[in-house]
Amino acid sequence: MHIIKHFITITSHRWKVMIMCFHCGLYWRGIMHDLSKYSLTEFVEGAKYYVGTSSPITECRKKTGKSLAWLHHKGRNPHHPEYWVDSNGPIMMPYPYVVESICDRIAAGKTYKKKSFDQTKPLKYWYKNLGFSPVHKKTSEFFEYVLTDLSIHGEKYILNKKYMKTAYERMCGPIKKK
Repeated sequence: MHIIKHFITITSHRWKVMIMCFHCGLYWRGIMHDLSKYSLTEFVEGAKYYVGTSSPITECRKKTGKSLAWLHHKGRNPHHPEYWVDSNGPIMMPYPYVVESICDRIAAGKTYKKKSFDQTKPLKYWYKNLGFSPVHKKTSEFFEYVLTDLSIHGEKYILNKKYMKTAYERMCGPIKKK
């Protein structure tokens, strides 16, 4: 059980996502990101299967074949594409959540891969895991477009409000106001 190390890792990850979300103008999403990781269901499994170089969810799945923390997490965090699947199939992710999801992927790579992380890793990870979970076609195209630009131009290029809004509206349509 690695309680302190797991706490430091998830807090560091949240901090990275929060900063990136702030760059994109998503202050509330940045503040609220992954709070469920501190819940008993997610935290205990995370501390138990902590390895530091990959998600404890991955480690738990390798050892037990499932992850109750993941089932809990994806059902409470709308920045995961899996949250947006109902009995009719995948639903297009709304703007703030898909942008938070991109920030999450970048931050996860930086958190777990540390010095071996580079801007091409999120796109490679996207392609490697494509097909494991259903994702709405337009949401998938947006992910691929932004992660490709990340791999070519870098973080500074994509992590801003203007880039994200323009790309989303071009690929997914107008951003709906609440």
